[in-house]
Amino acid sequence: MSDKLPEVWLRGPLPAVPPLLQPVAHALLQAQADVAAALASFPAEKLWERPAGVASVGFHLQHLAGVLDRMLTYAQHQPLSPAQLAYLAAEGHPAPGNGAPDSQVEYLQNAFGGKVQQALAQLHLTPENTLTEYRPVGRAALPSTVIGLLVHAAEHTQRHVGQLLVTARILAG
Repeated sequence: MSDKLPEVWLRGPLPAVPPLLQPVAHALLQAQADVAAALASFPAEKLWERPAGVASVGFHLQHLAGVLDRMLTYAQHQPLSPAQLAYLAAEGHPAPGNGAPDSQVEYLQNAFGGKVQQALAQLHLTPENTLTEYRPVGRAALPSTVIGLLVHAAEHTQRHVGQLLVTARILAG
């Protein structure tokens, strides 16, 4: 018998997360676990390398935290702050003086983990009867809903985690 746990979605409901938002929570926790596993032995000095021109592992880590932050903000019917817009503009670029490669990986991974925890807290506080409420997205105020934004946050996270996993594996050789 294996000591390995099943995927998050097969471990049962998460306490305090509304039933309709369980898949969002499961997907975000699975993404966090997959990133941790992929980066456990990742060569940190390759954080910003772009094999064959694809996005770097560093970009994906930044983007994972950034997109979660932005989608959660929109779901709360709030505009992005100047700090969020600056973060978006800086995605894909190492922060100046951001320390040794090992500490950069740890910092970015922790930032993503923090956003997952923030998302779980927000899911906990999201009444199911608000899920179909209109929410504008971006400067153009494109139409979405609370559930649309939360599901997009999860699926977009999963998409970038998949790309991160492949890039990390290629770079690790």
